[in-house]
Amino acid sequence: MQGKMNIKKLVKKDVVSLRAYSASEIPCRVKLDANESPCGFDEALKAAVLIRTNRYPDPEAKALKKLIARDFRVRPEQILQGNGSDELIYYLIATFGGPVLYPVPTFSMYGIIAQAFGEKKIAVPLDDAYDLDAAAMLTAVRRENPKLIFLASPNNPTGNCFASERILPLLEATRGIVVVDEAYQPFASDRGFLPLLKDYPNLVIMRTLSKIGLAALRLGFLIASPEIVEEVNKVRLPFNVNALSQAVAVAALQEKKKLKESIKEIVGERDRLLSAMAMIEGVTPFPSEANFILFRVFGPDRVYRALLKKGVLVRNLNDAAPGCLRVTVGSPRENTAFLSALEKIQQQQRQEQS
Repeated sequence: MQGKMNIKKLVKKDVVSLRAYSASEIPCRVKLDANESPCGFDEALKAAVLIRTNRYPDPEAKALKKLIARDFRVRPEQILQGNGSDELIYYLIATFGGPVLYPVPTFSMYGIIAQAFGEKKIAVPLDDAYDLDAAAMLTAVRRENPKLIFLASPNNPTGNCFASERILPLLEATRGIVVVDEAYQPFASDRGFLPLLKDYPNLVIMRTLSKIGLAALRLGFLIASPEIVEEVNKVRLPFNVNALSQAVAVAALQEKKKLKESIKEIVGERDRLLSAMAMIEGVTPFPSEANFILFRVFGPDRVYRALLKKGVLVRNLNDAAPGCLRVTVGSPRENTAFLSALEKIQQQQRQEQS
C-alpha cells in the first residue's frame, strides 16, 4: 500500500505558488462588495422555461451573437462568447501566450491566468493619478515584446477610464494584441474603443453582461477581427455557454428600455454617493466612471470590520491600493445605509482621537 502522497510534487511550480482568486460569500444585510447591479431581469427568466434540458446548447450561440452584432454594429463573426470574461481571458492567453503585460492595480485575473499557464507576467504600476504610466508602459513593450496587453477601462478597482492618448501609442508600438476590457463601459461617459476596431487589427474589446444585472448568467463576449476570433475559437471549449444563459441573455438584452433606465439610475446613485462621501471627514473618494467607488480612509482594515459589524459589506483593497476600500453602487436604500454607517464610523473615530 502506498504511503501518503504529496500532491504538490505533481503540481506545476507556477500553480503551487499561485493564490486563488478570492470570491468568498459573506452573508450581509447590505452587500456592496462585488460590483453587482442592484437591478435584475426577472421577466427574462421566463425564457428559460422553453429550454429542453436533455439537449446541448447551441455551440455557436447564434441568436445571442446576432443580437450583440446588431446592437454593436459589427458582424457575428467578430464575436466570441465566453462563460464570463474570465474564460475569455483564459482563451486569449491560451491562444497567444506571453509575455502578458498589464498595469497595476487592475483586475487580478490577468495575472492569475498568465501564471497558471506559466507565462511571464509584466505588471507596470499606474501613475499617481491612477492613469497609465505611458513612458513605463512603452518601455515595457519595447523591452519585453508582450504577446498580450490587458487594459481595463474603466479600470477595476480604480474606477477611472485610461486616457486614450496613452492607449493609442501602445496599440501602435506593440507587435502583440491589445485587449481593452470594457466590463464597466456602460456606466462611463467615454464611448469606448469599439469605433477603433477597424483601424487597429490588433485590438480586442471585451464586454460582459455581469455588471448590468445578469451576473448569475456568467456571460461575456469579445469583439475583434474575424481573424482573431477564428484563432481564439480554436481553444474554446465546446458548448461553453449553457442554453439557459443564452436564452435569458437574449430576452434581457431585448429589454432595452429597462437596461437604459437601470444604468441611468446606477450612474445617478454613483454621483450621489461621490458627493456625499466627499463631505464625510476623513474619507477621500476617487472619481469613478464605473458602478463602484474606490475611497481612501485612515485605518482601512478597521473601517472594513466596522462596516461589516453594521451589516454593510464592501471590498477591502488595502493590499492592492494601500489605504483604500471599494464600494459597489447599490440601490438607493443600500447606498443610504452605507453612507450612514460610514459617517457614524468616522465620527466615532474622531471622538476617540480627541
